Amino acid sequence: MSTAYVVVTVLAAVMAGFSAASMLLGAEWTVKPLADYGVPRSWWPWLGAAKAAGAAGLLVGLLVPVIGALAAAGLVLYFLGAVATVVRARWFSHVAFPLVYAAPAAASLVLWF
Repeated sequence: MSTAYVVVTVLAAVMAGFSAASMLLGAEWTVKPLADYGVPRSWWPWLGAAKAAGAAGLLVGLLVPVIGALAAAGLVLYFLGAVATVVRARWFSHVAFPLVYAAPAAASLVLWF
């Protein structure tokens, strides 16, 4: 396990965990755009839980590598879904935000291989 893999994986976990916490705690700068994009409020806790599980999976993956790879792949898919949601809502100026969170998860997955 390389140092780069550990650093990138921890960064991805911290970013996903921060994103999950901000959603679960109802931070306005996180949940207002969700409402603007048309994401039903009833989905928010599930989406936050998915990000939290991904963050935890990345950290567990430092001990059980296959869990980390699955968590990274799940987070990449999650944030690609977020990109699709933003595009569907025609908020093109916001597309970069989910990509910023997807990038370290994707890098973690690439470094795992």
